[in-house]
Amino acid sequence: MAVTIKDIAKLANVSPSTVSRVISNSPKISQETKEKVYKAMRELNYEPNIIARSLANNSTRILGLILPSSEDDLFENPFFMQAMKGISVYAQKKGYYIMYAFSENEEKELEFIKHYIRSKLVDGIILFTSRQNDKCISYLRNVGHPFVLIGRPEQPNDVLWVDNDNFRAMYNVVDFLVKKGYKDIAFIGGPENLYVTRDRFDGYRKALQTHAICEDGKMVKFAKNFSKQSGYEAMKEILAHKIPEAVVTTDDLLAFGVTYALQERQIKGIAVVGFNNTYLAEYQIPSLTSVDINAHKLGEYAAKLLIDKLQRKDMLYTHYIVDTELVERESTKL
Repeated sequence: MAVTIKDIAKLANVSPSTVSRVISNSPKISQETKEKVYKAMRELNYEPNIIARSLANNSTRILGLILPSSEDDLFENPFFMQAMKGISVYAQKKGYYIMYAFSENEEKELEFIKHYIRSKLVDGIILFTSRQNDKCISYLRNVGHPFVLIGRPEQPNDVLWVDNDNFRAMYNVVDFLVKKGYKDIAFIGGPENLYVTRDRFDGYRKALQTHAICEDGKMVKFAKNFSKQSGYEAMKEILAHKIPEAVVTTDDLLAFGVTYALQERQIKGIAVVGFNNTYLAEYQIPSLTSVDINAHKLGEYAAKLLIDKLQRKDMLYTHYIVDTELVERESTKL
């Protein structure tokens, strides 16, 4: 016969209701009692019936991840994998599961979100991008469904979110290059309607102003997406105007495209900097200097904020700013 909650309670010497609360990860149960129950569950090889528990508690203990990319992009851009790992590790510790959807555009994202909410598939939602006039954020706020955003929102005071200080991170990159002797610095960003792009561009401009360097509008390009091809095309447009001394980008994949464009023209001695410090950066030729945004920690904090909200804990923080680090490699040591 199947093991029941009563069997667990008897072995752990607690009441069946206590076992139920432990399975639901109730904060009212002491850690000592939880460990006794967990030990009994392991000894009896007990697996909770997730569907039955969801019906009883009106909770699925599932978090929905909305990924702003196709399935192929997910594996091409390691940022998503790193952030998802951070989310998954933290969620697993807290007894939550993950469900994710790929979306090619904002309308598809909104469609998935509405489906998740109408079907009551998930307790909360994690968004991976923040746009100007974001329809997904507006909808989630209007219906009151719990969610957290990886990225700075337009109205940061009434949304749960995690991000880096993208303005400061890019400012530091340009400041670093200027102090190494580079003055003619180009900028290649992702889509202009994303706040991450806008913040990093503002950091670029401010650093140029601080060092009394005039901005050349023809040395600034915004790509349609974060891809090697987009970086390649943007760099070709810049080269048609002039050859810069250095190029800063807002994503490693854009930087890979920049490097390819330079190699195609056999142009050497140009410093290139990326963002995200993906594992592919150190294997480029030359290896790529990049800003480590700690994507794993971004995901971890996103999961923490959302789960704290779902468990109705006192929210000491409504957002987290995760530190960045510039990792210098050969592309800025030319």
